[in-house]
Amino acid sequence: MDSSTGRAPSRPVVSSLIGLIVVIWAVNFIAAKIGLRSFPPLTMASFRVCAAGVVMVPFYLGLKQLRLSAFAEAPAARKPGFTRHDIWTFLYLGFFGVSVNQFCFTLGLHYTSVSHSAVIVGMGPIYTLILAVLLRLERATWHKAVGMAMAFTGIAVLASEGGLSAHSPSLLGDAITMTGSIGFATYAVLGKRVACDYDALTMTAYNHFAGALVVLPLALHEAWVLGREGNWRAVPWQAWAAILYMGLFGSAVAYLLYYWLLRYLEASQLGAFTYLLPVLASILGILALGEKGSWTQVLGGTLALGGVYWTESGRSTQ
Repeated sequence: MDSSTGRAPSRPVVSSLIGLIVVIWAVNFIAAKIGLRSFPPLTMASFRVCAAGVVMVPFYLGLKQLRLSAFAEAPAARKPGFTRHDIWTFLYLGFFGVSVNQFCFTLGLHYTSVSHSAVIVGMGPIYTLILAVLLRLERATWHKAVGMAMAFTGIAVLASEGGLSAHSPSLLGDAITMTGSIGFATYAVLGKRVACDYDALTMTAYNHFAGALVVLPLALHEAWVLGREGNWRAVPWQAWAAILYMGLFGSAVAYLLYYWLLRYLEASQLGAFTYLLPVLASILGILALGEKGSWTQVLGGTLALGGVYWTESGRSTQ
């Protein structure tokens, strides 16, 4: 490990933070569904992305003021200020990790269920590993391949319960959600290449600012339409709370922790834990939204978790 990344956190700390990220993102599914009950899908998706950018302003300034070294540790070799290369980095990472991922995640949930969306998102580590190998950021080993295959089998079992056929009513939602998942995988892999060049707080904040700027024109249009139709007062507080949660926790807090951990872990190692999302999100969907569960989901979740364990168990011997 490069010394510029600082001292790596202990395994219990890493596990705890990854668990926290998974919980935050699992609740994110429920928040999105609640918001979509009151907002049109394009409005909800664009508001969510822009809210994340707005929330990051006080979040960024506050943590900088507190000088929390864990998240604002500036690489010693960097000079103050940003270059054109830095701005380009923020733009493409913000586009893939914020604009594409968050927008498609929210929009896709309008057309499909929480459990089905979580299954598609759970396939993200497959794309992450493939991209990391293609870009020569990670080595393809048999242990990774077996673990990923086992987890993919679990994801496939979960997906088969809802039916991923051409006639599936949620096919559009699945395709949109998958596009967002591929966007996040691209963000994770490309972000790993520059993870040592920026502190976690700066990278998270400027990625969200860039992502919000991309979606801002659509958000302004949707706000104008909502106001023209006089529907602002008809939006309940639960819908606004959902957008706030997604912007503050689902974006600012979770992304900050994710990017910080990305400095110390391989992209697919961190991404593999999103296999926990289909299980936890499906349970929350059943409890909070009344979605139906089944033994197929239990079997698929067990296989997915087994794949995570197998992938992680091989790292200690490498």
